[in-house]
Amino acid sequence: MSLRRLELAVLCVYALGFYLVVIRKSLRLSHDYSGRLYGLREGSLAGHLNDLSDPQWRNFRGNLPVLTIVMGAFLTLANSLRYYYSLKGRGAALLWLLLSLSYLCYLHGACVGFILVIASINYSIVKLFAQYKHCVGLIWSFNLAVLILNRVYEGYSFSLFGQKLAFLDNHRGTFRWHICFNFVVLRMISFGCDYCWALHSSHFDHKKHMQRCQICYSGKTCYFALQERGLIVDKYTLLTYLCYLTYAPLYIAGPIVSYNAFAAQLDVPQKNYSVVQIFWYGVRWILSFLLMEAMTHFFRYNAFVISQLWQQLSPFEIFIISYGVLNFMWLKFFLIWRYFRFWSLVGGVETPENMPRCINNCYDLESFWKSWHASFNRWLVRYLYIPLGGSQRKLLSIWVIFTFVAVWHDLEWKLISWAWLTCLFFVPEILVKSLSNKFQARSALGLFIHRELSVIAGAVTVSCLMVANLVGYVVGPSGIKLLMSQMLGKDALPVLTFIFTSFYVGVKLMFHIRDARKNHG
Repeated sequence: MSLRRLELAVLCVYALGFYLVVIRKSLRLSHDYSGRLYGLREGSLAGHLNDLSDPQWRNFRGNLPVLTIVMGAFLTLANSLRYYYSLKGRGAALLWLLLSLSYLCYLHGACVGFILVIASINYSIVKLFAQYKHCVGLIWSFNLAVLILNRVYEGYSFSLFGQKLAFLDNHRGTFRWHICFNFVVLRMISFGCDYCWALHSSHFDHKKHMQRCQICYSGKTCYFALQERGLIVDKYTLLTYLCYLTYAPLYIAGPIVSYNAFAAQLDVPQKNYSVVQIFWYGVRWILSFLLMEAMTHFFRYNAFVISQLWQQLSPFEIFIISYGVLNFMWLKFFLIWRYFRFWSLVGGVETPENMPRCINNCYDLESFWKSWHASFNRWLVRYLYIPLGGSQRKLLSIWVIFTFVAVWHDLEWKLISWAWLTCLFFVPEILVKSLSNKFQARSALGLFIHRELSVIAGAVTVSCLMVANLVGYVVGPSGIKLLMSQMLGKDALPVLTFIFTSFYVGVKLMFHIRDARKNHG
């Protein structure tokens, strides 16, 4: 047996032991504190309460039967009429718009008026000022103002615009419109920027891209090509724009698709996923949902956070809960985003996969953010990172990008703290990667040292990521002092050693996975 295989065997044994310890401790904590945890509901498994303390997951899970009926009705009508009448372009856009507006009226009631008014103002700004040099800045300024005002005024009251409209406040639907509108803001910016850039020559080299892309080389068109290829100016119409903003499968939670990619698929439905592939995609979603049900019935990670019981736990128990919360959040978003992506794929629109990689298989911040809400990451790269200067101004642009991400999620100091902490951890990673790329190890010893330093750097990054998410989603800025006092005490040293060793082992396993994929093409 080679040293590499022996190392892999040892790492796997350690990882197995680590998860056995985590599972056992999680079960014990959930049992011992069950009477003091908030958000537990009667479960579907006999003798076990279900952790539904997370409002986002609780609402999605509770509305899943209704959502599935709506999905079935939408797809039946949209697909049958689209194929029977051979609808393309504007015809398909009109059909989808009418069906989507019906869906929005159910969700938001009279508040659909706010959505249409703001969307119309944005459309007018884009069309009037697209020829001017600073149009993109104007589009961004308007949408940021809308984003902040929507939050400050909590979606506005109709009475603000006159007592004659006050009666409409009794017909605001079942879902707060300004929460969903965060995604609409991203689409409005996408439409505006894509239109402005379409008026100038496109810099996308499709022939060069085809040489590197297996999908495009095979005769199909990948999502990236759909996004980057500029459309003819006639495709940027009010009808298609409104259809894009309100498209039912992607309206509530995404994934985020660019205007160019969406409009292109109005003419030609996606062909990259076959019926069989979409079917198995749905089957995997069902299996993942069952995994989540098991997780929330046996492990009450999120309930510990909601109940503020982390303050009474030992450093090791805090780590267990924090690690569990991150995995719960990943699986929650994985299920929500894949549900709506499945709906979209059946409807003929391909979108980026939001969770292409498991949270436990990311050893640096860059790969983590490329794999967590990946469609948002692509959107940020196209509409913010590259316009800000790209890699030439990376150290500066990350502060702007993560501050926007925090504000886009909500106007809360804990999210701003999370964003700035992430940036603080990002800066050294960027510098180390820059230096590492210049260093070329040639000897066996040099390669070994470089690999070990890379693994240690990965373990440090994972630790930093845990701290940033602890502040953002568990303890908040106000709990940092108490957390530090608990985690930096003498009693916590063995725990910190165990945690860092576990991260070191985890990163080494990730390196082995990466090497195996390279060797097998």
